[in-house]
This record gives sequence, C-alpha cells and structure tokens, in this order.
Amino acid sequence: MSKKKYTVGGLFSGVGGLEKAFELADFKISWANEIDKNACKTYKLNHPKHDLFEMNIYDLIDTKPFPLESVDVLVAGFPCQAFSVAGYRKGFEDERGNLFYSIIEVIKNLKQKPEVIILENVKNLFNHDNGNTRKTIHEALNAHNYSVIWNNYNTSDYTKIPQNRERTVIVGFKNEEEKEVFGQGSRTSYYIENNITKFPSEKKLSIRNMLDKRVKEKYLYTKETYFHAELEKYADDMNSVYQWRRKYVRKNKNNEFPTLTANMGTGGHNVPIIKTKKGFRKLTPRECFRLQGQGDIIFPEELSDGALYKQAGNSVTVDLFERIAHLVKKCLSLSV
Repeated sequence: MSKKKYTVGGLFSGVGGLEKAFELADFKISWANEIDKNACKTYKLNHPKHDLFEMNIYDLIDTKPFPLESVDVLVAGFPCQAFSVAGYRKGFEDERGNLFYSIIEVIKNLKQKPEVIILENVKNLFNHDNGNTRKTIHEALNAHNYSVIWNNYNTSDYTKIPQNRERTVIVGFKNEEEKEVFGQGSRTSYYIENNITKFPSEKKLSIRNMLDKRVKEKYLYTKETYFHAELEKYADDMNSVYQWRRKYVRKNKNNEFPTLTANMGTGGHNVPIIKTKKGFRKLTPRECFRLQGQGDIIFPEELSDGALYKQAGNSVTVDLFERIAHLVKKCLSLSV
C-alpha cells in the first residue's frame, strides 16, 4: 500500500531552505513565494521543479482566482527585521512586522486550511514588546483553530553544525486543543516538543570541518585593511572564529561560528574571520551556506558575493528543519 506524500507550500521562501528541509524528509513541494529577485534566481536554479511565485505577497493574495492550491503543511520564514535585537524593534508598527498577517490571509484564501503551520523567526520574537507580539501571534493562530507550540532552537544544539544560531520556531496543528497532555496515538504538536532531542556533542563537526582547503585570494585581508593590526593583536588561534565589531576584534568561543546574518552582504566586518597559514580571511559564501546545511547549493553566475552573503544569512539551517519535518510527518501519520 502506497504511503501518502504530504504537500508543502512556502511563503517568504528566500533560496528555499525550508522547502529543501521538507523535501529531504520526503514531502512534496507544491509551491513557494518570494519577492527578492536575486533570491528567486538562486531558488529557481536549485529547485527548478518547484512552482515559484515571484511576486509581492500582497499581490499574490489579491490575485483572482487565488492561485495557490491547498497543502498539508504551510512553512514561512517571515521577515524578521522588525523583530530583530539589532533593529528598532517596532514590531507590528513596522510594515515588515505586518507581513505576519499576510500569512493569515493566505490561510484564509486556501480552499482547505493546512493541517500544519511552521513559522520561523528570530529568537527575540518571544520577548518582543514585553510579550505582546507573542500574544498577538498566538491569538491570531488560535482564532483560525491552530494550536501553538513556541520554542527557540539553536543550530549548535540540535544539529552537527557548529553555528550559534538561535531561532524561534512556531508549530501549529489545525483543530488541536492546546493541552500539555499527549499520549501514544495522539497527533499533537506537543509530540514535536517532546521528541526533538539535542544532537550528541561527540558527533558535532569542528570549525575546520566547515572550511574549504583552498579559497581565492580575494577573501584574504591585506596589510592595508584598516583593522588588520587589530587582527594581528587579538586573532591568534587558527582553530577559532573571529569577528570585527567595528571597533574591536571578538573571539567566538565554544568552537562555534557566530550567527550568520543578512548584514554580511553589506560589509566585511559582519563576515566571520579565521586565521590561516596565509593570513586572515573572511568566510566565503560557500562556507556560509555550508553552515546553513546547504554546502551543495548552486550559485547563479551573475550574483555578487554581497548578494550571496545576504542570502546565506537570511536562510535557515536545513539540518534543523529536516529533523522537525520528520517529526511533522510522524504527527500527520498518527491517528487523531
């Protein structure tokens, strides 16, 4: 007897990290949506069989007839700038924060609501605006009959990848009571919360495992680099990772890379730095994507390194969400 292949739709898809994670867990990607033209180029090159809607999500919602087919799972890494610790924290007063409501509009416009929703955002979302943002999101999802399980997961805790990347993950199941009680045979988002375990520390990759042996000279810092003298003073360990923080060199501890950010595409001081036999260099875009579980990604030839750094920082860690995807599939297969 053939097993049902569950379907996935993606919003704010970027280069397709969430979609790739679910595809690796044997889901079928029905459609995805992204507005950034450069991200769309990378997405299409790597997922040519996916139906990608390259447009503003509000235009997508206003399209008649509504073009998106119903799916079992809706995933969305909705824009996080409005909620970031580094931003102004305006939240729902910021137009980008209001993009959360576009997810609700998509759900309302689908012929059948998804059985499961998976939302990803920055870790600060939990405490943003003294918890009011969390309350608003929780109530909006409850109003459409979704349970809400809200957790922060760190890539370095739940995968073999040594990146200190904490992210909020919101999981909701349709028509599921919010009770912290679950048992064998129950299909509940609490199953996910109670069955995702930390990755064994002895199996984790090291910093050196994530690096290319040979890179182009352009990634090396020269003596003329304005912060090179500071690197010489403080970046003395070839097995550590450093960052130039505008005025000082910061060493990242615990044999991990710092959180990759979209700001890496705006200047070298945001890109992690390592010491090599040839001198100091920043990570390459390929290495950054490897830290997101996408080391095999194909780059469009016409894109600059800045665009690729931005895409890597905006992406999700595929390994983490593949684990979540397997648990979602397990939940979907359980009897109600």
